Amino acid sequence: MPVGVTDVSSEIYRLHMTIFWICVVIGLLVFGVMFYSLFRYRHSKGAKAAHFHENTLVEVLWTAIPVLILVGMAVPATATLKQMYEPSNAELDVMITGQQWRWRYEYMGENVAFNSSLSTPRLQISGEEERGDTYLLDVDNPLVLPINRKVRFLMTSDDVIHSWWVPELAVKQDTVPGFINENWVRINEPGVYRGQCAELCGMDHGFMPIVVHAMEEEAFDEWFAERKSSAEREASGVDREWDIAELMVRGKATYEAICASCHQPGGEGLPPAFPALAGNEQLIADPAWQSYGQVWCTAVKRRCCLIDRLKAHHPGTSRYSRRVPVC
Repeated sequence: MPVGVTDVSSEIYRLHMTIFWICVVIGLLVFGVMFYSLFRYRHSKGAKAAHFHENTLVEVLWTAIPVLILVGMAVPATATLKQMYEPSNAELDVMITGQQWRWRYEYMGENVAFNSSLSTPRLQISGEEERGDTYLLDVDNPLVLPINRKVRFLMTSDDVIHSWWVPELAVKQDTVPGFINENWVRINEPGVYRGQCAELCGMDHGFMPIVVHAMEEEAFDEWFAERKSSAEREASGVDREWDIAELMVRGKATYEAICASCHQPGGEGLPPAFPALAGNEQLIADPAWQSYGQVWCTAVKRRCCLIDRLKAHHPGTSRYSRRVPVC
């Protein structure tokens, strides 16, 4: 268990180690007395078993002492749990959406959103290249957060249950379709922190890493301003004419981020669930399939309307039971 880089992770580590040593002391006492008794009063030395029944004082003690120990452990544990689930008064809200098999991050109210997908080269996965230290733990777009600011996470899923887990941030939260869960973090040190989906979510569950890049506040503000400008430029280009070279570049990036996990980078697919795209004469020649493909690609880019963009979200609510409407 890492100490982590947040106040909550440090508190969890301290609590864990405190309870661990309490258990060690109890184990040493219990097993020490047991093995001493076995050795000291063994039958080969002529020991005779004593015949007695009941001892009120002993029975009270061996009931009261464990209760007091449990209460002593429960008090700090409860305080830590309350701290873990107190996301109010956040300075930044980030929507985290699990998708098979990637993450989507949206900075609420800021018009900044992007997908985060595995970027480990396919040649490393197939064993044709040497694997690095961050094998299966690299992404194309990490989640960027500022240090020393409280960030609230709003977590949901578009398909199946995932679990967003970054050990050094002490955050592990299920993302459930149709529900929004909350968590929060305040990072104390800049750096790159890695995690993974911790809930079995299908074929590519092991290819769904998480990377959080924590920046100094000034650096984050600069990055965020640039990201917002990029989003505005992207939006302004919706109605302009794109040449084929630009469309090919954008299409390649979209395919690798969204489609390749099922249809494979070379388009060979995973029949029968995901038919091959490469060399498929029906897709090439049939206008009906081409129209279907255009409609499907448009649908992929649309996201479900998460309860009116969460404008009605109350800071004090820890969980929504309301279903997410389908657009």
